[in-house]
Amino acid sequence: MPDLIVAAGLHKTFTTPVGDVHAVNGLSLTVRDGEVFGLLGANGAGKTTTLRMILGLMKPTSGKATVAGFDVASQPELVKRSVALVSASAGLYQWLSPRELMHYFADLYDVTEEQAVLRVQQLTELFDLGSFVDRPCAGLSTGQQQRVNLARSLMHDPPVVLMDEPTRGLDIVGSKRIFDFTARLKEMGKAVVFCTHRLEEAQRLCDRFGLMFRGRLQLQGSLAVLRQQSGRDSITDMFLDLMEQKNSMTEESMQPAHVSASSICEGRTE
Repeated sequence: MPDLIVAAGLHKTFTTPVGDVHAVNGLSLTVRDGEVFGLLGANGAGKTTTLRMILGLMKPTSGKATVAGFDVASQPELVKRSVALVSASAGLYQWLSPRELMHYFADLYDVTEEQAVLRVQQLTELFDLGSFVDRPCAGLSTGQQQRVNLARSLMHDPPVVLMDEPTRGLDIVGSKRIFDFTARLKEMGKAVVFCTHRLEEAQRLCDRFGLMFRGRLQLQGSLAVLRQQSGRDSITDMFLDLMEQKNSMTEESMQPAHVSASSICEGRTE
């Protein structure tokens, strides 16, 4: 199976009033087609910054990444056409109906009208949108809006899907839909990065895992490999051990303060 995502030595450094902050520090990973890779870690670990670099929205300070063979730094537009981003925030145009929204995104990705009509029909059936596909998004529930979000993200049928905390704010039923959808993506041969801080749910879903802490990918591999390396059965226990080990170490290169990339983007520090 080919590697649809390849990242090698990715670094992202932000300059702040308290000094340079290494939001992502030397990250390397690969994701194959038909594979779900769990990018796991606490809030501020560098997960979203990593996704933004893979998506081509943020240039790495150093290192290289390719998506479907396209370089994220020199070919960002081709990268964006090869990727779907699913986030916790639906970000829908509330005055549009799901059908109108899907056609709008089809236009953005130069999907032909004939292909768009067929794709809308397929995605409406896949996500069970039929009962509200022509109603304004403003009147839909959180779970319904998330289903619409999933559908519109796949209008251009990309080979790579990045999922950034997709179950945040959803109830049990909504979360199960996300799990079922992710399993379906795997069956369809998509390369999926599932980014979450909910470690136990990722353990049930993902084929391989990368545990991030303070911008570094500290552990990486299948559950069997990580169990052998850590001596722990659950991802949660592995991560708690990792945090304890790292927090107890006195690092000569310790940053003046740990500042998450999300905080920097919002103009605040923690």
